[in-house]
Amino acid sequence: MIRYALKCREGHLHDAWFRNAETFDRLRAEGAITCAVCGCPEVEKALMAPAVSKAAAKRSEAAERAPQPGADAPAASPAPQSAPQPAPPVAVPAEALPPPVARAVAERAAAITALRQAIEAQSENVGRDFPAEARRIHHGEAEARPILGEASPAEAKALIEEEIPILPVPWVSKHDA
Repeated sequence: MIRYALKCREGHLHDAWFRNAETFDRLRAEGAITCAVCGCPEVEKALMAPAVSKAAAKRSEAAERAPQPGADAPAASPAPQSAPQPAPPVAVPAEALPPPVARAVAERAAAITALRQAIEAQSENVGRDFPAEARRIHHGEAEARPILGEASPAEAKALIEEEIPILPVPWVSKHDA
């Protein structure tokens, strides 16, 4: 699995997961990749920085500072390292943000809300049956139509690995809108 930051010709940024680089290239050539914000089919990979965890950087710095084993000191075996955990999302009150950032957040929330309304109006909500129904549609066993629903990360990954085109959509909670 590979995650790309994508940018449309209108300048909208979003992320998407693909099985591999070849899958991205093929789907893009087929016109199957569109902007998650405006639906524009002209989408390119955006510049991305590599993800380096702070824990890995600290381990690397500590290894560089550690004395090298020599004749006078026995080599110590390293302590097992646990995998770094992603940071939890942080809620920041809008009034705590600088005005340009608060405006940008509000604009994106409005765009996501509009996207949600358009998708809900044009799709059939199949709920937790989403993975199974997406497979039936992909294999021609069910009527081709736009659907939306829920899938666990593992189910979404399996669909992507089967090259079934899906798009995770960032919802804004109706309670927060």
